[in-house]
Amino acid sequence: MKNRLAAFTIPLFVSFGIITGPALAEDRLVIQRDVVTFAVLPDGVRFPEGITANPANGDIYVGTFDTGPNSNKLLRYNRHGRLIASRDFGNTPLLGLEFDRANQKVYITNVGDFVGTGSKIQRVAANLTQLEEVAIIPPIGAPAPRTVGNPDGSSDTIAFGSGARVPNAMVFDSRGNLYISDSFQGAIFRIDDAAHCHTPCLVATVTHDPLLATAGFPPFGANGLAFNSDESALFVANTGDDRVLKITNLTSPSPTVTVFAESLNGADGLVSDDQGRLWVATNQADEVVALNANGRIVAKLGEFRGIRRDGTPDGLLFPASPVIVGDEIFVTNLAIALTPTAGDEPEEDVTRWTISRMALPRR
Repeated sequence: MKNRLAAFTIPLFVSFGIITGPALAEDRLVIQRDVVTFAVLPDGVRFPEGITANPANGDIYVGTFDTGPNSNKLLRYNRHGRLIASRDFGNTPLLGLEFDRANQKVYITNVGDFVGTGSKIQRVAANLTQLEEVAIIPPIGAPAPRTVGNPDGSSDTIAFGSGARVPNAMVFDSRGNLYISDSFQGAIFRIDDAAHCHTPCLVATVTHDPLLATAGFPPFGANGLAFNSDESALFVANTGDDRVLKITNLTSPSPTVTVFAESLNGADGLVSDDQGRLWVATNQADEVVALNANGRIVAKLGEFRGIRRDGTPDGLLFPASPVIVGDEIFVTNLAIALTPTAGDEPEEDVTRWTISRMALPRR
């Protein structure tokens, strides 16, 4: 169950969204709670998860992570929040989306293992025509056990058992290579020159590391992906462990995986901005937070304010994935109830699902 803090618990010295004090400007904590609803999904379309954008025209693409026949769709909105195209994906859940600017195509993580059809990467033209199969996610199984030290000097061993292929997030590097996280297999994959490889493209395993898996909650390990500005490091959210990880030496046979930031409640999607900040959708805290180069939180956006009369969330509710367009950050409100006890989550009261929009703070 989520631990939700009411707005009045914010310290009284917050004024106009910025905490004042003697700290340097780059370390000042910026808090902005204003959230605007960018779009409401069509009736019967639930659980928006992945999001990406075409920076050339501001179009926003959203995929759904639902169950049941004919339940999942890829939606295309214009920059004003008007739905201009939709494509059906049947009962196959979609997780991550990524836009290929050079070739004007949307890449999709299709989690077919959840419905018995096999997990794969697909792509579709920007106008949602001409769906193509790109690659099959390889079955490499769960990573090795993870040993965790305790304060008393003892240690615990976590063994991971799931072998389901759950491609979650994607990111392109500047050379056109596509990196993919796998939440259950605890892996990062890569498709070299994804736009031009012969399909089905070869999927290489970058790293298969115990830090990329989880035994926590929500039960997804490696999730959101983002590079730093010079692509010397790839950041990976681990949702169940409430962490952001950092991978360096990506081109070596044994990349280095370390913990970059801790205690980010439900760290989900990631995106980097042009000021060097790493934005993290914390789905259990109903916020989007920014980390500086040291992994310190320097900004917090949004909050959950309840369910409106029309059944939509007011503010952020289980924010899953962010994308930046210009001076705004757009976020999908997955708003999915995960705990088994009925009546203990506000997500159960949602009847219409939304995409939110917030101003990106500048220093």
